[in-house]
Amino acid sequence: MIDFKRVRFAYPESTSLALRDVDLQIDDGEFVVVGGLSGSGKSTFLRFLNGLVPHFSGGTFGGRVSVAGHDTRHYGPRALSMVTGFVFQDPEAQGVAGTVEEDIAFSMEQLGIDRSIMRKRVEEVLDLFGLAPLRRRSLTTLSGGERQRVALAGAIALHPQLLVLDEPTSQLDPWGADDLIHAISLLNADLGTTVVVAEHRLDRLLPQLSRFAWIDDGDVMLWPDLYCASRAVPEVCLPSIVRLAMRAGIESRPTTVRDLRRTLPDEIPGPRGEAPSIIAGNMAVDVRGLTVRREGRVVLGDIDFSAREGEIVALMGRNGSGKTTLLRSLFGFIPVERGSISVAGLDMRTSPAHELGRRAAYLPQQSRTVLFNGSLREEIRFTMRMRGSITWPEDLIDLLDMQHLLDRDARDLSEGERLRAALLAVLTGSPQVVLLDEPTRGLDGKQKHHLIDLVRALSREGACVVIATHDVELIAMLADRVVLLGDGEIVAEGPTRDVLSGSLAYSTVVNRVFGPGFLTLDDVALELRPAGDTIVPVH
Repeated sequence: MIDFKRVRFAYPESTSLALRDVDLQIDDGEFVVVGGLSGSGKSTFLRFLNGLVPHFSGGTFGGRVSVAGHDTRHYGPRALSMVTGFVFQDPEAQGVAGTVEEDIAFSMEQLGIDRSIMRKRVEEVLDLFGLAPLRRRSLTTLSGGERQRVALAGAIALHPQLLVLDEPTSQLDPWGADDLIHAISLLNADLGTTVVVAEHRLDRLLPQLSRFAWIDDGDVMLWPDLYCASRAVPEVCLPSIVRLAMRAGIESRPTTVRDLRRTLPDEIPGPRGEAPSIIAGNMAVDVRGLTVRREGRVVLGDIDFSAREGEIVALMGRNGSGKTTLLRSLFGFIPVERGSISVAGLDMRTSPAHELGRRAAYLPQQSRTVLFNGSLREEIRFTMRMRGSITWPEDLIDLLDMQHLLDRDARDLSEGERLRAALLAVLTGSPQVVLLDEPTRGLDGKQKHHLIDLVRALSREGACVVIATHDVELIAMLADRVVLLGDGEIVAEGPTRDVLSGSLAYSTVVNRVFGPGFLTLDDVALELRPAGDTIVPVH
């Protein structure tokens, strides 16, 4: 299905190779998962599979890439769309039609698929992804996760020979992520569709993958599984199941929680939880009776929410539950029908927007929307002027590992690099309140730990941090408190360990394996042991 022969590629005006001497084959019907650090070349590798590289990107290309017998030098994206279904990291940029069902049908219309077949496939994928209630909704009214499900449904409706997904679960709630993995597994097993997925969150994909590709600075190594790849992959980038099995010295290579439970020692020493710390800072965010209505639909209904200085609060809940709407309301981006909002001591009904911008920072899901200057260095200077800061944020730049990217245009960065650039831009000048919407989208395991260090540093300095995310593992390590939203209402809130423990959807892998009292890998007193054998990768 896929054949790379001595492939070398560099983007226009770049002095370094994005891919170097890649030589590999992926057979028809395989399920290959691709990993790598942010900016390592994952998206470049995937975009070879639908012809965007080199036909759209330009650049210097050596070697040969063949997809389903099509030499990509001679067949571009239009021809390869008959073979390859592709979903980008940024699903918001992929929607083209007005409503959900029209957008799903669009690609099939372009390929001339018979109308009766097209209608049947639209119905199938609407049900498969739980999108039937949204079928006539405008794309502009959907949450990021809902937009991602629509993009995935449109790609799968094509019944492609090859399905290529770039971080498909990055904005999905746990149920949506499970539905996605189930859907592409059915395509792979029942229809023989070849699947190539680039992803940082790997636990859900462990049972499905037939091989694992790790990309390191343009070099691609292909391994039989993640256990074999563990010597090449940084430990923080490995899924929790693999890390636990390695720490326990298990040789059977479990891929599910059930398998791991069966093979672990009977007694695992570890802490049984700690009393949650009480945050005693002043009130930084105070919301009372908040109601927000959009297009006649109540998105938030009579919400009471608060957070204190130095507190880290997580907003969690299904796609469309109101997390982003709450964050945008706090920053004054959405009209409020009823209720009061106070942020950093400012009454949002009467305070000017520029004053809020001095005291608070907001990172949206679409990080590119906050980057509008020529370079990252100029973005930092703009924020410094806005907040009246005279101190260059050297520590923040180092913590986010952005020194080498300061003079780059944000449009030339990878998704993970762009997110870090946006974080740097909005956090310059020490805001009192920080609102982050899906801040781990595009981040590898190493960068996620840098983000944790950054948020903890903000908290120690007295900033209030509110994070909307589906990343349960991140919140387990970071948040003081979790607020769980459902259908525009708060359905649960409390200390992180209490809310996440025992949940069917929002518990961590460690909690599902070991039960109450265990939440993170640090709770499990097992030392890392090396994998049992070494298997040489295919380069």
